[in-house]
Amino acid sequence: MQKAILLLLMVAWTTLSYAQEARYQLSSHILDITRGTPAAGVTIRLSQMTADGEWIPIDEKRTDSKGRISDFLKEEPGVDHRGIYKLTYFTQPYFEQQGAESFYPFIEVVFELKDDSHYHVPITLSPFGYATYRGN
Repeated sequence: MQKAILLLLMVAWTTLSYAQEARYQLSSHILDITRGTPAAGVTIRLSQMTADGEWIPIDEKRTDSKGRISDFLKEEPGVDHRGIYKLTYFTQPYFEQQGAESFYPFIEVVFELKDDSHYHVPITLSPFGYATYRGN
């Protein structure tokens, strides 16, 4: 009986912990296609456009060892993140660390969040080119 109660409490605690896990509406990923590896340690700044066209920085993070940032724009009750945003990828320090010359000191990707679904903005990167798309 005690084992059953303990098991039930463990399941309830796990479920409660999972239910309270934070969720985020925006993520990004950088793949260095020259090396075929994720681009770790790249600073990415998130900015939002105001109604009068000004950019307001709202967050800045560094990519993890997998080249990812998964926690931009925390989802919270009553918070609407719709709007026009810009991700600025500071690529020059990344290439300098590798001893590589690059054409782009930074890359800016502008996009619009139109609803409350998850948005993923990845880039593929090389010293002289990049590509982006809406991922999932």
